[in-house]
Amino acid sequence: PDSQQRFYESEKSKVRNLILDNIRSQGIERSSIIILQSLTRLRQIASHPVLIDANFEASSGKYEVVLDNIENILAEKHKALIFSSFVKHLKLFTDYCDQKAITYRILTGETRNRQDIISEFQHDDATRLFFISIKAGGFGLNLTAADYVLLLDPWWNPAVEDQAVSRAHRIGQNKNVFIYRFITRNTIEEKMLKLQEKKSKLADIFKGTGNVFKNISEEQIIELLN
Repeated sequence: PDSQQRFYESEKSKVRNLILDNIRSQGIERSSIIILQSLTRLRQIASHPVLIDANFEASSGKYEVVLDNIENILAEKHKALIFSSFVKHLKLFTDYCDQKAITYRILTGETRNRQDIISEFQHDDATRLFFISIKAGGFGLNLTAADYVLLLDPWWNPAVEDQAVSRAHRIGQNKNVFIYRFITRNTIEEKMLKLQEKKSKLADIFKGTGNVFKNISEEQIIELLN
């Protein structure tokens, strides 16, 4: 929607100025936290501006499309794993499910009874949606009951995305599994995807640990913000 695009462009302009000011006063290496925080902020807006501004009243294009997909999955009695980098993003959809009395399960870093929740999703026909934060869903999940996987936002490291998808591709899976990735046009999400496709060094640095900005130029950072 136009309101989301305007919000994104306005925030992108602020972020660009903030990053440039920090790079010029502190250098790239010392600006790494500001850069990562700023890019994360843009990623959240690409999903839904309400993730950073609770007063944002318009909708999000991605939110509406994801809801349509969820409704279709439920209508056709399929089961879906729904992944996001942001727990707040998942909550937008669990809130919707609560309003509509839709049964679901959710797994985040705060979840304690993991095995019970996994078992309920696997064996309860009435539980068709499983919302999972990407950090919590990395290991030890066998979720062959799902035949749809929705990836709500891209990750810097495609291997993490592949790992999420593999939760449904386990021994014992006897159904075709459909994978949907949701990318907002003209945002950092599209930039991330293109960098991954080109196997760009700029994409690779965000997978690393330690000082990931050691060999990156100001021009390459700004490339993400054009």
